[in-house]
Amino acid sequence: MESLDTFIEEQPLIAAVVVVAGSVVLAYLIELLIRRTLVVLARRTTTELDDHVVDALRRPIFLSVIFAGLGLGTHMFGLPDAAHFTAVGLLKTFAIVVWMLALIRIGSLVVHTVGNHPRGRSILQPRTIPVFDMLIKVVVVGAAIYFVFVAWRLDLTAWLASAGIVGIALGFAAKDTLGNLFSGIFILADGPYKLGDWIIIDGTIRGNLRGRVTHIGMRSTRILTRDDVEITVPNAMIANAQLINEMGGPYTKQRVRVAVSVAYGSDLDHVSEVMLECARSNSLVAETPIPEARLRRFGGSGLELELLVYLEDPAVRGRLIDELSRAVYKAFGVAGIEIPYSKHDVYIKQMPGRDAERYAEPGD
Repeated sequence: MESLDTFIEEQPLIAAVVVVAGSVVLAYLIELLIRRTLVVLARRTTTELDDHVVDALRRPIFLSVIFAGLGLGTHMFGLPDAAHFTAVGLLKTFAIVVWMLALIRIGSLVVHTVGNHPRGRSILQPRTIPVFDMLIKVVVVGAAIYFVFVAWRLDLTAWLASAGIVGIALGFAAKDTLGNLFSGIFILADGPYKLGDWIIIDGTIRGNLRGRVTHIGMRSTRILTRDDVEITVPNAMIANAQLINEMGGPYTKQRVRVAVSVAYGSDLDHVSEVMLECARSNSLVAETPIPEARLRRFGGSGLELELLVYLEDPAVRGRLIDELSRAVYKAFGVAGIEIPYSKHDVYIKQMPGRDAERYAEPGD
């Protein structure tokens, strides 16, 4: 041992080179061991997650061994304290960045694999994947920043105090953006709608906004209306508004109502059959659930009924209502079914002209 210490003191450059070269050789041996054992075992499993995890860990382990050898080599070389501290700090920083990227990749792989699992019943689901993915990135990056400060022996107290003041200032300056951001997180977590759903939002600038969801982001949601106009709605507005998801029930189908009135004295069974025949002959109407015709109320001018049908595609809702209304109107005309309209009888007790003649003074 004394001879080794003497050799290091007398030949620091050679000792440093030997240590660095040894670390490189050791890194390649560890890489070979991982390739012959862990990679082979991972390929034998039914899932691909372990293959990706092993592949993500190989590079950080390889580089960490080399970084350790470089750090030990700089110590043996006998650099000045300031230069040695800087070199070791840089090596630790590089190692932290390498492991940070690897952990972000592994975390993203785990989140997507578990979230997209067909039998998954946890809170980690396809709609919540972006939330957990972002959370993992924030935690890993925050931990990496902390370890970088520790590697350079920086006092975190002043930095945390400054960060708190800056955070308060940014919070006031970007409160709307932060509100949209947190609302986006809650929307992704709660899942009131998903891509492709037809929704109705109350309280927007355009009144009731109806359209198909084309994008769900952390700050806003994009909706494509029936006018082929894409509207970007801030998530905070959606979170505070009443939202109707037309495809959020047990069926992806949607029920459509067509109201019509018939005169009193009409044969309701015949009227219902005519209305149902109009629904059956329309190709846009879903076969199940079957169409229905119901009497709703006794109106002031006639009997008010509704034709209830289901459609497969919410995009054709307006077209279906138009086609059914036209078909019912024509079918009623052929069948001789009267569609009543409001009638009012006006009774005049006395004409105003006669009163004027009665009370008129002579000579006027």
